[in-house]
Amino acid sequence: MSLLSFRPKNILIRSTNWIGDAIMTTPAVRTVRENFPEARISVLVQPWVADVFVASPHVDEIILYQKKGEHQGVVGMLRLARELAARRFDMAILLQNAFEAALLAWWAGIPVRCGYSRDGRRLLLTHPVRLTRERRQLHQVYYYQKLMADLGLKPGPDELFLRLPEEAELWATHFVDDHGPGPLVGLNPGAAYGPAKRWPAERYAALAGRLVRELGAQVLVFGTAADQPAAAAIQAAAAGQVHELTGRTTLAQAMALIGRCRCFVTNDSGLMHVAAALKTPLVALFGSTDAVATGPFSDRAVVVQRHLACSPCLKTHCATDFRCMLEIGVDEVFEPVRRLLAG
Repeated sequence: MSLLSFRPKNILIRSTNWIGDAIMTTPAVRTVRENFPEARISVLVQPWVADVFVASPHVDEIILYQKKGEHQGVVGMLRLARELAARRFDMAILLQNAFEAALLAWWAGIPVRCGYSRDGRRLLLTHPVRLTRERRQLHQVYYYQKLMADLGLKPGPDELFLRLPEEAELWATHFVDDHGPGPLVGLNPGAAYGPAKRWPAERYAALAGRLVRELGAQVLVFGTAADQPAAAAIQAAAAGQVHELTGRTTLAQAMALIGRCRCFVTNDSGLMHVAAALKTPLVALFGSTDAVATGPFSDRAVVVQRHLACSPCLKTHCATDFRCMLEIGVDEVFEPVRRLLAG
């Protein structure tokens, strides 16, 4: 039965758990809003994902899933289920693929529960959608939009959507005004999934040096506190014109600065998808992961990747010689950056 036969007043969307994945769901979230314009839409997210939706006009409320706090473990999940039950949701659309997402919606007594029938959760869904092999091979934007279509909704545009809070935009404007001239180029040497996704820090450092010397760029290094050793190596390559921001901004502030970069160089990561959503020209370096499924969803992106017999292996750590990343030279990254800055 199509979801359009329902008239839900209160919809819960269970978001994915990672920044990049959440951004790739934004077309699907907009589809829900366009099909149910009068409904109240809440999104259940892990705290670090909240800034993706905090200023979105497609969402009315953000509910934090404090999995490392009050919602930890089975007791915490039951507490969250009671909190959700008290809100009397009519419908749950589960973008997260996990069994836990369906169990939580079932515990909360939400009468209409929709999502892909995977991870052993078929019996917990009232509106399961079969996941085919062909569907698994699509880019994640289409993966979620086709879920919406199979649920009977009319999909909206296949375009990433990211709106940032005004205070973050203002902060980024002041930051840029306070720094010197030259095109802003962002570098993102980290990737949360594991080292197999990371181009070596010394290559990023050599790239930063060339960007400063040859193009007069101001380089911003993004990432979490865990990326500070890599950032320090990059900063040493061109002291004074490399600004190290790892662990020093909120996600919203980092996203606002990425929106002001003339170009962004990044591993496959959440911030790569931020740049794509903000239409920042970018160069994305791929090693262990699949650029077809999770590459930058942007016509202003250049993907640099070695197509080897073992790739994409989708592993966190390379089991052999890391050739997929080590064979990408600095020249191979510098040239598309130069072209993007020129064009």
